[in-house]
Formats: sequence, C-alpha cells, structure tokens
Amino acid sequence: MLILDDLKIELMNYRPELKELRDVLAVDNASEKIAELQMMVEQPGFWDDIEKSQKTMQTIKGLENKISKFNKLSKMLEDTITLIDISIEENDDSAADEILSESNEFKKQLEEEKISTLMTGEYDNSNAIITFHAGAGGTEAQDWTEMLYRMYNHWADSHSFKVSLLDYLDGDEAGLKSASILIEGINAYGFLKSEAGVHRLVRISPFDASGRRHTSFAAVEVMPEIDDNIVIDIRPEDLKIDAYRASGAGGQHINKTSSAIRITHIPTGVVVACQTQRSQYQNKDFAMKMLRSKLIEIKEREHLEKIEDIKGIQKEIAWGAQIRSYVFMPYTLAKDHRTGFETGNIGAVMDGDLDGFINEYLKSLSHGTLEK
Repeated sequence: MLILDDLKIELMNYRPELKELRDVLAVDNASEKIAELQMMVEQPGFWDDIEKSQKTMQTIKGLENKISKFNKLSKMLEDTITLIDISIEENDDSAADEILSESNEFKKQLEEEKISTLMTGEYDNSNAIITFHAGAGGTEAQDWTEMLYRMYNHWADSHSFKVSLLDYLDGDEAGLKSASILIEGINAYGFLKSEAGVHRLVRISPFDASGRRHTSFAAVEVMPEIDDNIVIDIRPEDLKIDAYRASGAGGQHINKTSSAIRITHIPTGVVVACQTQRSQYQNKDFAMKMLRSKLIEIKEREHLEKIEDIKGIQKEIAWGAQIRSYVFMPYTLAKDHRTGFETGNIGAVMDGDLDGFINEYLKSLSHGTLEK
C-alpha cells in the first residue's frame, strides 16, 4: 500500500496545477462566451450568411471542447484519488494496475493541455492553410507527397478539425505534384506551424522492380488563414493572374465545371492557386486570401518590417534542408532534426499520430532550444 500512498500524495499535488490551468485556459470565460454565441444563433436571420454562421458554430464547438476536456481532466484526477482511497481503506491492491494506468493517462492529458497554453503567437489561434509540393524525383516524390497529404488529413480528423480542399494537381503516374488544404479549428495554425519544411522519406521503392532503396523529398508550407479585416497592401500591378479551366487533375477532388485561378506575386515570386470553389470569382477570392496569408507568414517568420522586405528565395526541396526524416527500411524511424524527438512506430505517424512531434516543437520553441 506504500506505493498507493505515495501516488495519492503525488496526484493531490496536481490540484493547484489544475486550478492554475483552469485560469490560464479561461474556462469560466469560455462558458460565458458560449452563452453569448448561443444567443446569436437564436436570432432571426442567423443562417442567412452561411460562412459566418458556420464559423460561429465552429467557435462554439471549440469552446465546448475546451471546457469538456478540462472537466474530463479534473474528473479523472479526482476519480483516481478516490479509487486509491477505497483501495487503501479496504487494504486491497487488486486495482493497482488500473490506478497506475489512469494516473499515467491523467499526466499525459495534462501535458497536452499545458501545451495548448503555449499558443501565444499572433496567429496561433487561426485556421491553417497547408500546401504540399513534391521534390525532385518524379513518381517517387509525388507518391511521398500524397502520403503526407493523407497523414495531415488523418491528424486533422483525429482532432475533429474540418478539412477543405483548395487545390490538387495529380502526379504523372501516382501521387500528387502539389495540393493545398484549409484546416479549420481552434489553434490549428499554432499546432501545424511546426510542420513547415522539407520532409524526407527513405524506403524500398514500390515503383522499382529491382527493389532498391530510394530517398524522396516533399515540402510542406503552413500559413495562417488571415481574417479579411486584416489589411495588407498588395498593389494590383504586382499581381499576375492566370485563369484556366480545371482540367480534371485531382479526380473527384475538384469541381471540374469551375475556372481555376493562379496568382503570382511578382515582387516575391510567391504563387498560389485555387480550383475547388464554385466559380472563378470564388476561386480568385480564396486565392487572394491564400496570398495574403502566405505573405503574412513569411513576414512573421523572417521578422521583417513590411511585406516589401520579402525576398522571393525558394529553398531547394532536397538533402540537407529536411526538418524530419521518415525511415521505412532497413528499420522504422521518424525523427525530427530540430528537436531530436523520434519514434519507431512509423505506421502510427503516417496515420496522423503527430502530437509528440508537435508538442516537442512547441516546448522547444517556448524554451528557446529549437535547432535551426
């Protein structure tokens, strides 16, 4: 029973930490905000503006999720302490394994909630736009890019985030050359900003009859979805706008009757495209939103004073620039080269289990120990 006594003392010491977390997460304010938003929902004409109403409902869902997760955490702590008390009182250690398991799960979930408090960046609570680009290597790199595309879709699904496809260009034989998705949810950008960079794959190629080992690269860009009320000075003469009919690349992914739009920001060389909206006007509108988001992301990342200071330098998607490596053969390993975090469960990672990498990045960023 000595082990349970010690565990009870350890868990009771988490109570002040949990109270502090409640204040940091502003749980009480979240309840008040939900009540305000619910009153808006009940107003006549609320659903007339579909986009605005959907964002309001998403905000409500996010706040409810925050409260639910905290309450669940508090209940888990108190239930585990109660179970320890019962075991000690009845001098019965048959539930010891269950108690240890619940205790470890509590500590894990508490750590995840503490990570969410590190979202202090100006755009961390924004939705995220992710763009995928295949590196050199043809089919190999394009297949790898599609694997990453699926991985981030799985991650978003596991966090109950909404995913919308913006642009999709099929590979020559398999995979994809490029794609863009919008991930909507509280702190989506705050979490996913850790994923920007070059991702490297090592595996036995399924496209090589000789069964040789291949290395492939793909780049992931992550930017916050910038609210329309944030003004960015983009001069019309600095834009090259190309309209083209979506040719069917992406198969079922796109609306083939719409006209696609590609916008190039001439001073920086930044290129964005959108082909999944219902009209050319909507594609152009969203492509402009993507451009604003990309310029803001670069400005913030490079610590620049203004948009005009951005230089159109595109890093090569190749060896030496990777932020993370995924090894399928001769052993299994996924390793982040900035934080040193690694796991051998490559299957889980490709199924969207990225929280370990994301959490370690955010902690390293907060502590100033991130490797460049």
